[in-house]
Amino acid sequence: MGQRNGIHRKLLLLLKGCGAILCCSCASLGSPEGGAFDDMPPRLVKSIPPADAVRFNGRKIELLFDEYIIIEKPAEKVIITPPQKQTPAIRTIGKQIFVELKDSLIAGTTYTLDFTDGIVDNNEKNPLEGFAFAFSTGDTVDSLMISGLLLNAENLEPQPGAVVGIHACLHDSAFTSQPFLRTTTTNDAGRFTIRNAAPGNYRLFALKDENRNYRFDRKTEAIAFYDSLITPAFESALRQDTIWTNDLTVDTIRKIPYTRFTPDNITLFFFRENAETQYLAKTERPSQNRLVFHFNTPLDLPPALSLPDGDSVENTLENRYIPEYSPDKRDITYWLVDSLLCGRDTIRLRAEYRQTDTSPDLSPVADTLRFIWKAPRPKKGEMAADNTDFLKIAFSLKNAADIFDTLKVIFSEPVRAFDPAKIRIQQKVDTLWEDRVFPIVADSLNPRIFLVNGDWDYGRAFRIIVDSAAIFSIYGKWNDSTAVGFKFKEAEEYVNVYMKIAGGKGDGFGELLNSADKTVRTSALHDGELIFENINPGKYYLRYVEDANGNGKWDTGNYERRLQPEKVFYYPNAIDLPRKNTDLENEWNIREMPVEKQKPLEVTKNKPAQKKKPKTKS
Repeated sequence: MGQRNGIHRKLLLLLKGCGAILCCSCASLGSPEGGAFDDMPPRLVKSIPPADAVRFNGRKIELLFDEYIIIEKPAEKVIITPPQKQTPAIRTIGKQIFVELKDSLIAGTTYTLDFTDGIVDNNEKNPLEGFAFAFSTGDTVDSLMISGLLLNAENLEPQPGAVVGIHACLHDSAFTSQPFLRTTTTNDAGRFTIRNAAPGNYRLFALKDENRNYRFDRKTEAIAFYDSLITPAFESALRQDTIWTNDLTVDTIRKIPYTRFTPDNITLFFFRENAETQYLAKTERPSQNRLVFHFNTPLDLPPALSLPDGDSVENTLENRYIPEYSPDKRDITYWLVDSLLCGRDTIRLRAEYRQTDTSPDLSPVADTLRFIWKAPRPKKGEMAADNTDFLKIAFSLKNAADIFDTLKVIFSEPVRAFDPAKIRIQQKVDTLWEDRVFPIVADSLNPRIFLVNGDWDYGRAFRIIVDSAAIFSIYGKWNDSTAVGFKFKEAEEYVNVYMKIAGGKGDGFGELLNSADKTVRTSALHDGELIFENINPGKYYLRYVEDANGNGKWDTGNYERRLQPEKVFYYPNAIDLPRKNTDLENEWNIREMPVEKQKPLEVTKNKPAQKKKPKTKS
């Protein structure tokens, strides 16, 4: 204990010396009449108790500032550490903040009221960055700090409003069973500083604390954890202070001593485990022969359907419906083949599927569901049409098609049979159309879609001709004759990107992104290179994923297995290819630049706040 007190006395003397130097170097700023409005943040001028008070056992704290202030998002930005069971009462009146603590205080403990960047002046909303107020119930105020940045693991976006905390208990279970020892919240730029830590070893975590209990007890909460132990310390350091004579001329460069608290450059990667709850969101019957199940997450297995006991129709539904998945596998449409079922105004079905129960694991459940159909009444004076109700056909390609596109033939109903001899694909050669043979295969998820896997030629015109009655649906409808033409772009209309990857570890893949940070094209790493060919001209960005398990997709982390999410890197510059027939060949060392500086500002959604330009009085 004597050694610890000695450390704190030396640290306090050093801080007082640095404070005196800084105070002497700061000039008082005024706002002469007709000049600029105040663009400085509020300043604390007095407090009860005094800052860094010791042996304090009161319940009320008063903070007085030099101008009128407000606290923005107090529930999110203001945090008291160690955490209290009962939320303190915090209110602002004019230039003052009043805090009333509801819990009893722990003896021999340093407390911190951390306001992050929540205190702003009432007029210009200038934030007081990183303001915290500390006091101790013991004889000393712990004063070590831990600082860093919290980024989204998948896209390197700075993460504001998350709780960052430390545990002195080094067992893995502390994060899930105990509240943090000391905490803070990340500011709008994702940066954090845990203040007033005592000497020792700690584990560091971040948490999207949905129930505000300062522990990871819900699998839906986003988290981050640091693999190594944290040992806070401090050292004397110097920083440069440049004084300018004017905008172009340097007057003096001074070296100012300050206390550097370490570690001050930690990067945490925020992720959410694969523990999203799964449930049946709703069901509907949009037409007489269609039943639709909407789930909140993609399904691995479809519901098993049967008729309830006692139904007059045979219980089994085998071969009496055809399932159709949506592209994201969240929705399943059942096309009913049985005319007896279709004819019912109300269909009762027993559906067996899996959903999340009280545990994160999927459990089988069974529901009896009712599907009601009411035929729309014909409009007054409307007469039945004599026209044949043909099976409708649509095509995904039109003129000026991209060479990498797939020709999809889309029908209005599931297909029962088609005659390949009545479907022809032709290529235009000079002025003549010549037959070409391309495989036509059914889509594995959608019985209404067929894919034409063609090895298309640049700049060539094609057409697909479908004769009458070439395709029949499961309801006996057939198609009318139709034809559609399409032409592929010339090779010179595209651009190509060839990126050599250095500094990588193991397998990986690259994602070419648009200005909305959305994936345009994916390329697996092959012989140390990413290849993106036949890209339309434009501005792109590049993200690289170290694919640890080689499954071709980014994988999140898992705390129980101490598994970090797969590492993500951003090419620090835009890939601007505005002209046709141009290529980019480059090499990128993914670890040359710190990862927190990689993501280009143009695709960063949580951009740094722009400092407001001072206004002038009229």
